[in-house]
Amino acid sequence: MSGAVARIGIIGAGAWGTALACLARQAGVDVVLWAREPEVIDAINKQHENTLFLPGIALDRGILATGDLAEAAQADILLLVCPAQALRSVGQDMAAHVGPDTPVAICAKGLERGTHKLMTEVLAEVLPQAEPMVLSGPSFAADVARGLPTAVTLAARTHDRALAVAATLAGPTFRPYIGTDLIGAQIGGAVKNVLAIACGIVEGRKLGDSARASLMTRAFAELTRFGRSFGAHAKTLAGLSGLGDLILTCSSLQSRNMSLGYAIGEGRSVDEVLGERRSVSEGVYTAGVVVELAEQRGIDMPIARAVHGIVEGRLTVQQAIEDLFNRPLKAEFEPG
Repeated sequence: MSGAVARIGIIGAGAWGTALACLARQAGVDVVLWAREPEVIDAINKQHENTLFLPGIALDRGILATGDLAEAAQADILLLVCPAQALRSVGQDMAAHVGPDTPVAICAKGLERGTHKLMTEVLAEVLPQAEPMVLSGPSFAADVARGLPTAVTLAARTHDRALAVAATLAGPTFRPYIGTDLIGAQIGGAVKNVLAIACGIVEGRKLGDSARASLMTRAFAELTRFGRSFGAHAKTLAGLSGLGDLILTCSSLQSRNMSLGYAIGEGRSVDEVLGERRSVSEGVYTAGVVVELAEQRGIDMPIARAVHGIVEGRLTVQQAIEDLFNRPLKAEFEPG
C-alpha cells in the first residue's frame, strides 16, 4: 500500500462489519460496505442503521452499502468480515477486482472445514495478489460502534505493513497493537470460539463461578498447546488475540458462542438455537476441525472434544461433565 488511504471496502455487513465501517468513517475515508441481504443494504442507505444485525446504532451517512462485490472490492484497504466458512467463495468472487498488494485484513475467526486450513491459507489460494493481515482481539461490535474503549491485534508480515493499516483504523477509543505472528492471531480467535461454548454451558447449567474460572484456565492451556503446535508465539497466545479474546468471549452473553452454550446448558438443542439466529456462531463449525487437527498432532484437548461431542449430538452435557472429571489425575503443567 502506498500513499494516503482514500477508500476502505468492508466485505460483510453483520454486526462486526458494520462496527468496523463506523471506525473507518471516523478516519475520514470513503467506506463501501458489502452485504448479501437486500434489506440490510436498504436499511443502511435509507435509514442509516443496520436494523437487522446492529440495531439502535446510528450510522454515518457516508457509509455506502452495496450488493455489488466488485464495487466494494475496489479499495485501498479491504476488511474481510464474512463468516469463516464463506471466505473462500467470497474471495473467489472478488478476486478479479482486487489490485496487487492490496492489504486484506481477515476479520473472520475460524478454520475451514474440509481442508482444515487457516484463513490466511485460504486467502493465499483465492487472492494471491493480496497483502494478508489479521485483525483479531477482544471486541464486541456494539462496544466498538458506540465508541467504547477497545484494543485489538493487527498482524501482518512486517511491522511496517501492519502499522500503515493500524494508523488508518486507530482512533480515540480504538487501539490496534501491531504484530507479525499471523498464525497466532488466527489460532486464538478460532479456538476461543469453541471453548466459549463450553463456558456458556457452565453458566447455563448453573455450575458456579469456580467451575467457570477453572474451565477458562484449562481452556487457555488447550488453546496454547494447539497454537504452539502450529508455530504460534507464546506471547501472541497470551495477548489480546488469544487470552484477551478468550476472557471476553467466555465472560459475556453478548458472545454468540457463549450464549449458544448457555442455551445448551439450559437444555435446549443446538439446532433449535441456531434456527432462531441470523448471525453465525463460528465455534459450532470450528469445533470439529480443531478436534481433528488435535488428534492428528497428538494434542490433548478434552474441553474442545467435549464441545464437539455435544454440538454433534453424541454427548449429553452430563456425560461430558462426567468424562472431564473422570480423566486420570495429572500434573497441571507439563515438564520443562
